Amino acid sequence: MTDQPPSSAAPGPRPQPDPPDGPPPADPNGVVLKQKLECALQLARTVSHDFNNALTSILGHTSFLLSKCDPDHPWRRSLMEVEKSAAAAAEIANELQMFSRQDKETQRAPSGNLNTVVNRCVEFFRTAHGGNIQWNLQLEKALYATRFDEAKVQQAVTKILENAVEAIVGGVVQITVHTRNIELADVSRDGNVRLSPGAYVCVEIADTGRGIPPDILPRIFEPFFTTKREGHRGLGLALVYGIMSNHGGGVAVSSEPGRGTSARLYLPAEKRVVGDGTPAKSADLHGSETILVVDDEDMLLTMAETILSDYGYKVLTARSGEAALGLLSRGEPKVDLLITDLVMPGMGGRELMERVRQSSPNMKMICMSGYVPTVDKQAGVTPLRKPFSSLDLLKKVKETTG
Repeated sequence: MTDQPPSSAAPGPRPQPDPPDGPPPADPNGVVLKQKLECALQLARTVSHDFNNALTSILGHTSFLLSKCDPDHPWRRSLMEVEKSAAAAAEIANELQMFSRQDKETQRAPSGNLNTVVNRCVEFFRTAHGGNIQWNLQLEKALYATRFDEAKVQQAVTKILENAVEAIVGGVVQITVHTRNIELADVSRDGNVRLSPGAYVCVEIADTGRGIPPDILPRIFEPFFTTKREGHRGLGLALVYGIMSNHGGGVAVSSEPGRGTSARLYLPAEKRVVGDGTPAKSADLHGSETILVVDDEDMLLTMAETILSDYGYKVLTARSGEAALGLLSRGEPKVDLLITDLVMPGMGGRELMERVRQSSPNMKMICMSGYVPTVDKQAGVTPLRKPFSSLDLLKKVKETTG
């Protein structure tokens, strides 16, 4: 027998034929595996959709009640804990949604104003922690536009704020949140972050807490490294690092024991301004327009009607796209704004919006979904990501009708 020349490939197990009575032959084209994966993705899509609907109702009602509670109300603390738990569950729902989206790598993130995300995150922590923290917001009014996945960047900002709050060692601590535009003519560095020439938006979050020891600081971005309580997974800053890197930016942290910590998030920017991001005052959120809310979940219709009617809006509801078209065809009362869920049995939100656009080209619309594709925004439809708070809903309505 002639010796075979040695293979250049790494040695490994050679495939062997199945014995006559052995297991069934392998699936060479991966058809079975693809079918199993598709089943898992479909299950994830269904679960995340239902989960988001339930969380939207919980978060909406809870934040609405919190807005009505006096600071010393005996139920306020419990309501804040419910809101905090719902927000934590929303992160899980978002991860499930991301897993089920097979097109996530091909979607180009929409342009936005980071002040909007920063305001939302700070408002949550301000509500949850009352007077234990002095908040100092220094937000650039003409902040450059950036392209980002809103849920992911919100997750990154939330992780940094969580670390700042946990750095409290007693007494009143100050947390400063600063957004600013940066233009670089040359390659620059901030700690471990290398920034190429161009425009950036920087979100800096600084606290006056305990700080980070010098021997620990170089390891803070390592996965599973943590100095926190037993059982903590140690993935917070590693997750932030991954999110910012995937957006083409970075995160830098500087600290001095006993004097606090500063974390700086960088995102590439476009030298143009998109919105102000300044939160509207409560009095500015009232309106008198007629709004049609469409969703196949009664709990979401009830939540939206409760909140919007309390702020002066006249609210109509429909449990399907077909029922919504029937209400609109009557012409009375005249509807000023359509708010519709994207995923519904029968006629979905996308088809409903297309039908309404044909008959009423100037109709203003808001599309609710766990994931709102960029094309909807480009078509003149305002996206509202589930789950959302009562403030998110009211601000989006005012932004669209104002």
